[in-house]
Amino acid sequence: MKKVLIATEKPFSKQASDGIKALLQEKGHEVRTLEKYTDVNQLYEAVADVNALIVRSDLITKEVMAHAPNLEIVVRAGAGYDNIDLNAATQKGIVVENTPGQNSNAVAELVFGMTVMYIRKFFDGSTGTELLGKKIGIQGFGAVGRCVARIAKGFGMEVYALDTFVPEEVFEKAGVHQVKDINELYKTCQFISLHIPANSETVKSINFELLSKMPKNAVLINTARAEVIDEEGLIEMFENREDFGYIADVAPKNKDLIAERFPKRFFFTPKKCGAQTSEANNNAGLAAAVQINNFFESGDKKYQVNL
Repeated sequence: MKKVLIATEKPFSKQASDGIKALLQEKGHEVRTLEKYTDVNQLYEAVADVNALIVRSDLITKEVMAHAPNLEIVVRAGAGYDNIDLNAATQKGIVVENTPGQNSNAVAELVFGMTVMYIRKFFDGSTGTELLGKKIGIQGFGAVGRCVARIAKGFGMEVYALDTFVPEEVFEKAGVHQVKDINELYKTCQFISLHIPANSETVKSINFELLSKMPKNAVLINTARAEVIDEEGLIEMFENREDFGYIADVAPKNKDLIAERFPKRFFFTPKKCGAQTSEANNNAGLAAAVQINNFFESGDKKYQVNL
């Protein structure tokens, strides 16, 4: 019997939590929960003797791992995993996994919920514009990007996508224009939707030089990570292009400055909520439980993200 801790500062829904517990208990595992904790010391205490962790956006640092000598696997219920110290996990022999694809449709629908609201002038009664016939560029063509492409085609948009890690046949199957040069993507598309991780290559990569290439009435949509935006370059873009708008569910650190100087040209959700649907919540949590069961049963590491 293994001990599994569900550690969620922002808890799963009751339906998801009950489902996760049921799946793990069916395999004979002991399941514990730590919800809405306010002090990292509570987490340190809770991980002291567990073998597995299921988390959401909770920070799993080397210090947390140091307090968990029996920890074998951490599963992030979601796609992004930059809240987990992968190097520390690798050094301690801990497997880290994510649950790719489980939140994809929820995030993609948010892209268009925010976009429609923005181009219709927040429904204030003034004249807006439509998506039909417009060009959208998708930077990062993983599970979320492909859902964005599907929905964009439903709006009648022309869809372009860039992802150097995705085979050509994937773009062909999705019926989108594959773009191999990032400058071309930004020059071509009025709308750009970001679906890239925050890493050494992407942090602050979305800068003024790149954004300034976008056509008139450019709109940047970020449901990825705040860190990929060069915030100084973002301000420069706002200053130089009165037609530019930025919408995100990952607000930049300089959001107050943007709100003060560029009203009605941005929208930021109060907190990151791309995966905040009951369906995504349930899917990601249950997937995490299944992956832990498979790991302990057969050593399956299909979704491992650390080396």
